[in-house]
Formats: sequence, structure tokens, C-alpha cells
Amino acid sequence: MSNPLVLIGVPSSAGAYSPGQEQAPDALRAVGLVELLHERGIGVRDHGNVPGFRWRIDKSNVRAMNVGAVAEIAESTANHVSAAFQENSAVLVLGGDCTVELGTIAGAIAVTSNIGLVYIDLDTDLNTPESVDDGALDWMGVSHMLGIKGSVKQLVELGSRVPLLQPDQVHFFANDNSKPFEREIIESRGISEIRLADVAADPAGAAQSIVDGWAKRFDRLLVHLDVDVLDYLSMPLAENTRRNEGLRFGQLMAALQPLLCAPNWAALTICEINPDHGEEDGSTLRAFTEVLADALSASPPIRDSLR
Repeated sequence: MSNPLVLIGVPSSAGAYSPGQEQAPDALRAVGLVELLHERGIGVRDHGNVPGFRWRIDKSNVRAMNVGAVAEIAESTANHVSAAFQENSAVLVLGGDCTVELGTIAGAIAVTSNIGLVYIDLDTDLNTPESVDDGALDWMGVSHMLGIKGSVKQLVELGSRVPLLQPDQVHFFANDNSKPFEREIIESRGISEIRLADVAADPAGAAQSIVDGWAKRFDRLLVHLDVDVLDYLSMPLAENTRRNEGLRFGQLMAALQPLLCAPNWAALTICEINPDHGEEDGSTLRAFTEVLADALSASPPIRDSLR
């Protein structure tokens, strides 16, 4: 990479179960994300926010609520991501719910199809509007990237190719919550994964094994971070309040750093932060942001841009 880190805010909870995540991009800025990055010597070009959306009940499409907004927001995100990749910049996308990743992927493949996605999430997001009936596209993102039967055509066809990704371009990390429908897809299509227990046992080692093996064949490595992977009692920031389940905050950050230090790392998309779930004074979100800035500052693609 040769240019400053590009920051893109995506203030949307369109695909979620309730409002909250749309506040995250501005909340991260408010606790000093850009300043913390500058303090660590990282050049940042903040593109601001794409047009956002606050979740609401969509009675016109109860099995894929707010799908039109999800698609529009993903397309706007894709335009910013592709522009940054064309300039050879690394990208930090601040979501928003997990459907934001569709935009990151669509933007990346507009520049190069040879990308790999490490999907850090307790869930695998392989559901479709036909396999579940709650209507939350939040946990259907990967199925739409892969064009799984039963997915919504409008989302499957977001990018310059259909499907957006092939199964061998996805690597699940710290997953521990898959419905039988999702597990069958993982096994039948041979999608790579490192389950939660193995990540918890050796977070940095699990991540480094991906960097040293699976990820090497890609021109650009993208990382999706759903903070729902955290045990809510360790860092109460996620939209999902699962307790005594998931990674501790220290384990997550120990795993994240090797991925960001991969020489081909190109984008990090952060999803599912609900600022209302942390301390009222912002200290919980500030603690998360400080460690995130430390992890980013160790990334060779970013350090190289400062030479």
C-alpha cells in the first residue's frame, strides 16, 4: 500500500434486529479513533459516512426486511472501497450491521477478483430468507456472497460478478453457532474454518496459521470483524448480548493483530457495535478503539505507506 488508510463510515442497521448499530461510525470517531490513529503515525483519509439507515420493521418483506436499503447502502460502500483500492490504499470500514460486508466485497472485486475473506464471527451468516423466518438479513450476508439457493437476487447481483465469492475464498474464524442448514453448506462446499475452541486455545497462533497458509494465495486479504464474537461480559459493546460465550477481548485482539500484519491485508470491516451497550461515558468504546489503533499501527501495509 502506498497511501493513507481510508476510513469509510456505514451508519446502517438496515439488516439488523433492532436499531443501534447505525450509531457506531460516529461514536467511534467521537471517542477519538482518527486522533488515536494519527498519534500512532497512521495517515488517515476519512471519507465520512455513506447514506445510512436506522432499522425499522418492514412489513412488506417480512423474510428479508429492508432489503432495498441494504442493497443501496452496500452499493454506496462498494463505490468508496473500489476507489480506495484503485489508489492502492488500505481500508477501514466502520459499520453498521453485518450486511455492510457485502459492500466491502463488491468494492474489492471491482478491482481484483483474487481476494480472500477471513470472517471473524460466532455465527456463519449462511442463512437465507427461505431457511429462517425472522427476516433479519444480518445473519444472511455470507449466503448472499456465495449465491446460496434461496438468497435474494438483488443482493447476490450487487457486484461485478455472480456470485461475489467462491467457497474457497471464505475462511470462518471463531465460529460456534451454525444451524444445520449452514453446517451442511460449510461441509458440502469445503469452506475453511477454525472453530471457537481452537481460537480460544491459541488466538494468535490460529490467526497466524491462516496468514502462513490459506491467505497466501490471494492478492488482497479482507477481514470481517463482528464484535458479536466477544463474550458480552468481557467487552459489552456488541448488538448481541450473549454471555459466557465467545472470545474474551484480549483473545480477540491477539487474533486480530496477525491478520492485520499479513503483507496482503487490505481491508478491515467492523460490524455490530451498539454504542448504547457500553459505559455511558464512552469508556468502553474508547478502550476498544485504543487497542484497535494499536493493532492497525503494527500493520506492514499501513507502515509502508509512511515511508
